[in-house]
Amino acid sequence: MKRKSQLLILFAIVLNIYSQQIPAYLNSEINIDERIEDALSRMTLEEKVAMCHAQSRFSSPGVPRLGIPELWLADGPNGVREEIVWDDWITAKQTNDSCTAFPVLTSLAATWNPDLAYEYGKALGEEARYREKDVILGPGVNIYRTPLNGRNFEYMGEDPYLASKLCVPYIKGVQTNGVAACIKHFAANNQEINRNSINVNISNRALHEIYFPAFKAAVQEGKVWTLMGAYNKLNGQFSCHNNFLLNKVLKEKWQFDGVVISDWGGTHNTAEAAENGLDLEMGSHVTVVAPFTPGVYNSFYLANEYLKGIKDKKYSEEKLNDKVRRLLKLNFRTAMNINKPFGSINTTEHSQVALSIAEESIVLLKNENSILPLDFNTIKTVAVIGDNATRSFSKGGGSAGVKAKYEVTPLAGIKTNFPKSVEILYAQGYNDKSSSLKAELLKESLDIAKRADVVIFIGGLNKNANQECEGKDRASYDLPYAQEFLISEIKNVNKNIVFVNISGSGVAMPWVNNVKGALQAWYMGSEAGNAIAKVLTGQVNPSGKLPFSVPFKLEDCGAHSFDSLAYPGNSTDVYYKEDILVGYRWFDTKKIPVNFSFGHGLSYSTFEYGKIKANKTLLQRGDSINISLSIKNNSSVLGSEVVQLYIRDLKSTFIRPYKELKSFHKIKLAPGKSESVDFSISESDLQFYNDIDNKFEAENGEFEVLIGSSSNNIRQKIKFKLQ
Repeated sequence: MKRKSQLLILFAIVLNIYSQQIPAYLNSEINIDERIEDALSRMTLEEKVAMCHAQSRFSSPGVPRLGIPELWLADGPNGVREEIVWDDWITAKQTNDSCTAFPVLTSLAATWNPDLAYEYGKALGEEARYREKDVILGPGVNIYRTPLNGRNFEYMGEDPYLASKLCVPYIKGVQTNGVAACIKHFAANNQEINRNSINVNISNRALHEIYFPAFKAAVQEGKVWTLMGAYNKLNGQFSCHNNFLLNKVLKEKWQFDGVVISDWGGTHNTAEAAENGLDLEMGSHVTVVAPFTPGVYNSFYLANEYLKGIKDKKYSEEKLNDKVRRLLKLNFRTAMNINKPFGSINTTEHSQVALSIAEESIVLLKNENSILPLDFNTIKTVAVIGDNATRSFSKGGGSAGVKAKYEVTPLAGIKTNFPKSVEILYAQGYNDKSSSLKAELLKESLDIAKRADVVIFIGGLNKNANQECEGKDRASYDLPYAQEFLISEIKNVNKNIVFVNISGSGVAMPWVNNVKGALQAWYMGSEAGNAIAKVLTGQVNPSGKLPFSVPFKLEDCGAHSFDSLAYPGNSTDVYYKEDILVGYRWFDTKKIPVNFSFGHGLSYSTFEYGKIKANKTLLQRGDSINISLSIKNNSSVLGSEVVQLYIRDLKSTFIRPYKELKSFHKIKLAPGKSESVDFSISESDLQFYNDIDNKFEAENGEFEVLIGSSSNNIRQKIKFKLQ
């Protein structure tokens, strides 16, 4: 169909040249707004309405009569989804739609590296362009409120500042290819339980301080071209046609000039969809039977019923024109962009991007007696135990699953990257068919553990339902499939255990005292196994930092410390009772210890933090304070450190978190070398959202800068005043 659209454009150009009436919208030299108005003036009411809803599962119509092409969308955000048939969710069974599987976005967040985020987006955009997609449905930036959310692995952690700083370069990278990024899911889509109906009750302050910032940054800094609404209701109205979200905040306050796309089945009402800011209705629950029957798309809410309502003067034609203007602008930016590149797919460059992200995302949680990197002068036999060692993670998990060209499993990566002289033994250990441990699996594991110098246990979660998967939240915070018991049994025969936890969320870790080393890995795509093996062997010095806190128990988490109305709700409503105190903001403010803190991540290097130097300690409004400190690599190993700056308001009229992340820098240092790290603090870094006056403000008074290697490992402090 895409080739057909391109031929239609060429036909329209030839036809108009022949008639000597070249439309302005076909002239790429003319201002895009003029081109839009010219195209709009030539369209019939029926053609305008047709552009506002899908024509297939993943495409929307253009205007064939005018040579305006269709728009084609593809699921993301960590790879271009395989092709499906026109009217159904089943695979089209093509042989040329495999892609590079990039690490999931929790993995990207753990790199704390905006430069890698740009490379990620650029490579993904190249693959989407090669596959002739106009919109890639990502990135996702919903905040990690609870570790049980089934889609946490698709998002960027618990902190809005970190998510903002990584989603912006990702978006820019994608869109350099003439492919639209689609920031999602707007807003407060933080659980999968009852996601299609739950009404999220949340304060304006929590929205503006926690759940909005990454979306705002995507719009105002990233200049994102499309945005997807969420399934849930927000304060009483469905998000995909929520007047407050889409009209008041997104389009009026933030001046978003792109297209609002419904999530598939997120539209519920013609009147609200017509008036409340939705531009493009994709899959709809008015047609739940698949495959669709001919003409079914005309029964969408923004189809025949919408057309009739406009003709009857029930709905505003000017609002229809606004939708079409936005859709035309998207078309000129993507499908009709004659300067867009051809793209590329499954290249060695893309594999390298995937590998680099995976390597930098792995977090060294624990390293007792420096068991890592493995010393192959003394280690001759390695036992690899765990189902996740041989499992593929690219598929599954819902719409974020991809058809990878290849995927290196952890066991394969170990066999490739460990010295050939090392004997590698493998046992499955557990499987996902039962919650109890089978005797034969236990025996096999203990047999090889006894023979080995070190045990590499590769466990964690997977993308099964009730683990981490779209449509369902996790059933438990604990490790599934009796893994904790298996670790305790292995310890009885071999105390040298390194646990590699593969997941997109935190897990309960009472077992951590039974292992000497622990790595947090992720669903890391095509190069996952190579990245894990390179960190284990020391070919890569780990530099990942946790993008979320890992509490000792679920009840310590803010969302789980109240009654069930705070999570998962009563099937109708859920109440965000922790308000702005999400993640480390909750744990720090309530003085609740955690197993591993936000921003935590060890290294094979050691870093010394020098004293903070500030050019002043009195901040005037409209001015800034410049802060610097020296970081030194005191080890003999090249390494990277993420220097994190938090700010604390020492006295406030309003409740404020104990501290909040406001800046960070990732630096790489050679052995023995030092580098100055510079920060700038302005009034905006001190603000909170006053939901009485509905504005951001900062109060005069004393503040404290806290700089460290994690939220609970602060190395240096300095105070200053705002007046």
